[in-house]
Amino acid sequence: MLIYALLLVPLNLLSQNDPEAVKILDRFSAAALAASSVSMKFDIVTTDQMEGTSDTIPGSIILSKDKYRLELVDNIIWHNGETSWNYMPAEKEVTITKPDKNDESFQNKPSSIFSIYKNGYKNRLVEERSDLYIIDLYPEDIKSDLIRIRLAVSKSSLNLRTLEYKNKDGLTITLIVHNYDLKQKPDPSLFTFSPSKYKGIEIIDMR
Repeated sequence: MLIYALLLVPLNLLSQNDPEAVKILDRFSAAALAASSVSMKFDIVTTDQMEGTSDTIPGSIILSKDKYRLELVDNIIWHNGETSWNYMPAEKEVTITKPDKNDESFQNKPSSIFSIYKNGYKNRLVEERSDLYIIDLYPEDIKSDLIRIRLAVSKSSLNLRTLEYKNKDGLTITLIVHNYDLKQKPDPSLFTFSPSKYKGIEIIDMR
């Protein structure tokens, strides 16, 4: 099991950053942040070890700096850098919020995956395959609910292949990327909800 494998890692390796991992992450980050946008098609796999369950949902996202449009099975989220709109087709409603700019979580700021390694985490290159780098990030805060974040990055293109959050409660959330594109140049309007396109819905403004 991965938890037991983690416990076997020497403590001195977890107390410092791996220079090779930092070099790879710097290149991965620079490529993504220099692009006009990052778009991904993916599956999110949620595994609950305590319950013995696993669930998979498809999705897609396009990010441009702190702006994004995230589409999942049950909802679509637009975020223009200031305001978020969460549209739920089944309920025919959209909820408007103003997220905390200091919240660097993936849920609030997906672009944080490109820079999260720079603060609050130690890193280690755990495996180098013929086509992939496998890098683990360990939270410095021992009270964190996270055991680790694991990234798999393509060696040739520096594209993100998988992103895994492993929690102490037995829950593991894995983003499996099927398409990763840095070439799109989205119009700014893509990141703002347009009421004219969604007639007859309830608008809940919680700003």
